Amino acid sequence: MKIVAHILCTVLLLGCGNQDRASEQPEAPIPSRTNKTAVTKPSKTMKTIHVFVALCDNKSQGIVPVPDKLGNGDDPKNNLYWGAMYGTKSFLKKSTSWSYLGERKIASNDIIERIVFKHAKKDVYLVADAYRGAVIKVAITDFLRAAGGNDTAILKVDEEILGLNGYADLVVYVGHNGLMDIDIELQQRAAESSKKDAMILACKSEPYFRTRLTALGSKSVLLTTGFMAPEAYTLDVAVCAWIVGESSETIKECAAAAYNKYQKCGMTGARRLFYSEQ
Repeated sequence: MKIVAHILCTVLLLGCGNQDRASEQPEAPIPSRTNKTAVTKPSKTMKTIHVFVALCDNKSQGIVPVPDKLGNGDDPKNNLYWGAMYGTKSFLKKSTSWSYLGERKIASNDIIERIVFKHAKKDVYLVADAYRGAVIKVAITDFLRAAGGNDTAILKVDEEILGLNGYADLVVYVGHNGLMDIDIELQQRAAESSKKDAMILACKSEPYFRTRLTALGSKSVLLTTGFMAPEAYTLDVAVCAWIVGESSETIKECAAAAYNKYQKCGMTGARRLFYSEQ
């Protein structure tokens, strides 16, 4: 099984971002068209992945300090988890799996930037929000509430209505594991919410988050068992494997293969790092 999964993962890795490509010029922000729309439900034919990124912040998070330029939680352009080489925005923009559709305005003091991607081959959109590093508690709370089907929201992109937060089909948290440092009250599952898929790319997310996700009726598609770098090469391949309907075990194998490719930690260690609910 692992041999077959590894072959599938190799194919996905070959299709992912080429980090040797020349840097792209930033696109101009595209205004949001969600205001005052009469539509209240997302398009049934479209799947949406909502990614919650807590920007790396030396001052407010319990992390081993990184260089100041990478660890400024108010500067998405250079942030380790967003604008740096392997950050969510930078890496996915260079990935052949995604088309970058630009920024969307959002009325929030906590979210600095919202970006949208469309999968290259499937009718799947990915919306990523960059939260200020100092409000990591808000980012995790919003993620958990979304995992429980709460705070349903929509975003109009061209002629499509995308489901965000509790409407999203897959919710992902990226960043420092804030539950190591702060207490966040247990969230409640929305009464009419169906079971949602969730991934968390943060250090030791399995022991800190899995029971919460279970209580919210959310499936732990990909969590971690140890310390890790929550960089976007893992996000890219894991999400792409999820999009094409791969099993949890294959998603885990793909994540391990990507992590080993960039971290050179060995496949045995990389496989131990990830957890997936069967």
